[in-house]
Amino acid sequence: MTTSTPHVLYVAWGFPPARTGGVYRALATANALAHQGFQVTVLTADEECWRKYTGTDDSLLDQVDARIEILRVSFDWQVLNPNLYEYSWWRVKFPRLWNKAHQRRTRRIFPENSYGVWRPLIEKAALELHRKNPISAVISTANPNVSFTPAVLLHEQYGVPYFVDHRDAWSLDVFDGKTLFSPESKEGKWEKRIFDGAEQIWFVNEPIANWHRKHYPQVAHKIQVVTNGWDPAFITPAVPNSGVHSPLTFGYLGTISGKVPIKEFVEAWKITKSQFPAMSESVAQIHGYLGFYGVANAALTNTLGRASEFGVKYKGPVNKTQIAKTYEQWDICLLILGTGRYVTSGKVFEYMATGKPIVSVHDPENAVTDILKGYPLWFPVKSLDPEEIARVLDRAAQAAQQATSDQHQMCIDYAHQFRRDVVLNLAMQQVSKAVNSHQ
Repeated sequence: MTTSTPHVLYVAWGFPPARTGGVYRALATANALAHQGFQVTVLTADEECWRKYTGTDDSLLDQVDARIEILRVSFDWQVLNPNLYEYSWWRVKFPRLWNKAHQRRTRRIFPENSYGVWRPLIEKAALELHRKNPISAVISTANPNVSFTPAVLLHEQYGVPYFVDHRDAWSLDVFDGKTLFSPESKEGKWEKRIFDGAEQIWFVNEPIANWHRKHYPQVAHKIQVVTNGWDPAFITPAVPNSGVHSPLTFGYLGTISGKVPIKEFVEAWKITKSQFPAMSESVAQIHGYLGFYGVANAALTNTLGRASEFGVKYKGPVNKTQIAKTYEQWDICLLILGTGRYVTSGKVFEYMATGKPIVSVHDPENAVTDILKGYPLWFPVKSLDPEEIARVLDRAAQAAQQATSDQHQMCIDYAHQFRRDVVLNLAMQQVSKAVNSHQ
């Protein structure tokens, strides 16, 4: 079926009910396209993938605009398949050889471990969709980068304009700043091809965008920053009442990986208990997944388990629709992030929208530092030394007990500029411009 309304294809491997990194940005972008008046189709992985391998947040499905069509394409994540009965005989007998052969086969299709097998399936789905209902523009988002292939194909065969929402990076390691592959590699050639044909290329912060402008000067004019943001559908800012909880409550919400300095935080927390009176009865609530997959990371589980006697309580994951209630339980937000100049965070925007004090437990060089510099109740550490972290935790505790309604309101006012709809508005205008110019 075709209509006179421009048809935008949005390609996102992770989309509700997935709980992957970037899923909230994907949800917000698809909804923004629908609100802009486009006919929107989302091409994404099948629900079985998420239910089988990573876990889901089914509450997110209710937040998808009813006007959006979702086209789910099977993704067989064989390397994570825990069912031995589905293994071939030679995978059982020679698992390392099987894994090497599988990765070689995958990379022949597209140079990305594990994900390359998805390319022919999503390209076929996109072509069939275009023939039935011509596509006016494509927005594709990583990770994985194979998600860009339908956009490139439709552009090269039919001239369909496309936008690359890269979010983080492919050729840049955002933690250590190293270049991961050369321009002559298969990955390098694919990335150049993706960038050359795009209308615009979006990244989440200026450090990542500037790195790519230097390495891809021929497309520097296309590179834009589209930050993450907080979603009014999930959090409604309200000035906290005077006073704090008893006990004073710190809180963290987000996926915890091996890159997150949770050990340093736990050591600092122990120090506060013995050295700082304001912290003696305080507690820390840690919410989120321990690792990226369905099974919790054992090392992280052990670290937090040992910290429970000091008032660090692991509370498990929180559905997105329950985050506002979770934030209401806290007096102070903990922003604990991995090290790296290019590291960003989606959670920081929600934290700011609460109007509560924020303690930054991360390298001062992290990109979120630029975002938080104007936030009135921000308490950054100078280093990840546990003694330094402990001192900052104490300062934040004292500030939380003394903060006024005016200070909280100033924090909320500062956060307004990062509302997701405000952030995405300019990006949606660029999509409309591209559609109109290609009609």
